[in-house]
Amino acid sequence: MIRHLVLFKLDEGVRRDDPRVVEGVEAFRSLEGTIPEIRFWELGWNISDRPIAHDFAINSGFDDPEALHRYLVHPEHQAGVALWKEFSTWVIADYAYEAR
Repeated sequence: MIRHLVLFKLDEGVRRDDPRVVEGVEAFRSLEGTIPEIRFWELGWNISDRPIAHDFAINSGFDDPEALHRYLVHPEHQAGVALWKEFSTWVIADYAYEAR
């Protein structure tokens, strides 16, 4: 299995209730059940107030690197990415793990 982690940092002055952010969250929330390659899907707002913390996270799982690639290029995923590019930056980590 492949775990795909994404941590988003909202741009300076952008708030969670900004309509663009609300639309972006909903775009990613709607991907579960839409893209067949997704095996595991979690997302949510950070609850930590530590200065190094990011604002929003997606934690997802895929069968293999090829399935992850199909997800990454899927038009629905790309539409969400385009929204988030307008108001945030992000970092990712993709790693292999054994499902339990």
